[in-house]
Amino acid sequence: MARFLALSIVAALVIVPGHATHTGNQDVAYWFTQRVDHFGRNDQQWEQHYMVNHTYYKAGGPIFITTPGDSALTSHHTSMTHLIRLAQQHNGIAVAIEQRFYGSSAPLPDLSASSLEYMTAENMLADFASFIREAKTNPSSVFPVAVTEDAQVVFAGSSFAANVAVWMRSTYPDLVAGAWASSAFVYNRLENYQFEQSFGYHLEQLGCGSRFAQAVRDLDYILFSDDQVLIDSALELFGLPSLSVQGVASVVSDMAMSEALAQITVNGDPVAEAVCAHFSKGTPALVSYANVVKAAIKRRGLSPAQLSSMDNYNRTDTRVSLNQPDLVSYFISCTWFSNWITATPRNSGLDSYISQLMTLDLSLSQCRRHFGHHVDFVGNVDSFNRKWFYPLHSTTNIFYTVGSLDIWRGSSVAPVSGHIIRTNSNSHIEVIEGAGHAQDFDMESVSDILSIKRARHIGDTLVKKWLGHRNRYIRLDEVE
Repeated sequence: MARFLALSIVAALVIVPGHATHTGNQDVAYWFTQRVDHFGRNDQQWEQHYMVNHTYYKAGGPIFITTPGDSALTSHHTSMTHLIRLAQQHNGIAVAIEQRFYGSSAPLPDLSASSLEYMTAENMLADFASFIREAKTNPSSVFPVAVTEDAQVVFAGSSFAANVAVWMRSTYPDLVAGAWASSAFVYNRLENYQFEQSFGYHLEQLGCGSRFAQAVRDLDYILFSDDQVLIDSALELFGLPSLSVQGVASVVSDMAMSEALAQITVNGDPVAEAVCAHFSKGTPALVSYANVVKAAIKRRGLSPAQLSSMDNYNRTDTRVSLNQPDLVSYFISCTWFSNWITATPRNSGLDSYISQLMTLDLSLSQCRRHFGHHVDFVGNVDSFNRKWFYPLHSTTNIFYTVGSLDIWRGSSVAPVSGHIIRTNSNSHIEVIEGAGHAQDFDMESVSDILSIKRARHIGDTLVKKWLGHRNRYIRLDEVE
């Protein structure tokens, strides 16, 4: 199952830096010169893609920065996120900067393991810091309108981009005044079965969790049987072409969770319709599970050939179904923080909502197959957390949000078991009841549930206080 979900790539208008012809200011592409390695190993230069929305900017206003994270940059990021509303509220300018190795921001000409070795957290953050320094000291070189020097900066983002936001505040507090982190998965594990437990928690709230878990056990019985006739019958039941048993487990899990990142609105919960609606009384659990998967395949318009291409486990060739964003994100998982989506251990006493075939060994074998053997694929998760998670206990001016039904909640600062980070007088954690993944960072909509509106209000109030009070602490009781 894919480690990350990639957004669609939309082509941008490429222009010469400093010579933009404006066709709607948030649609114009700009480029900023960066170094391949900010720490001396490779001094080659490359151009980083960014976009700007200056619609609401007035002299003295702040700079609001985001990044698409693990996807390509499009005008969506400078027109359809809450960042734009923050810019409007504060007479600010909004900037979206593409991460290195994603989209058209290519430090090196290929995505080989030797090139991707420069895809480190330190280099990624240093890219953003380099841009911010230039924006503060020489704004005319990066902005198409006159921006006041030494403007305050707020970094915001959702999902992986939320990780970037909190790391920027933690690592470069002199450059970033505060961070809005929507659904950041900042606590990392080698085996992240909490991911599927969060999905199961969602199903339990909808009333179909136990029957779904039974269906997973029923399918596992077949996949572990070594009975090819029985396995072939399961393939037919689920509408799948000939796949390896690992491929079946991966594709079925991916299809079943296909709506897990969809927005929950006043009009309903997509998971209820996509999953629980199929588990009607009197229908065997395995048949209901198959109906969930077949409906998802139809909804996504996947052909048998496309389904076959999703089976990465019975081939010897590399990069079978990984497009550019997926390949880079896979490398990050292989070498940075792991967070591999694995099944809940049988001896845990907990139900599992994905196949027991989804193991750590299976994931690590894909690292070696895609990138070779000369990269250290089993990252030291404890060391990574010491460097990037534990400093957050003392980092000020961060607004963390996570939906109570967010599939990434288990890796957030507020899993179901309770908060795992100490908040100080400048930071706040908001669990958004009834919400899914990163919904507060979307542009507001009439279909937003009330808890999302409340979360945005809390965040807006914090941002106002960060920008209005550079040098004093903000108490939580000041947040209205």
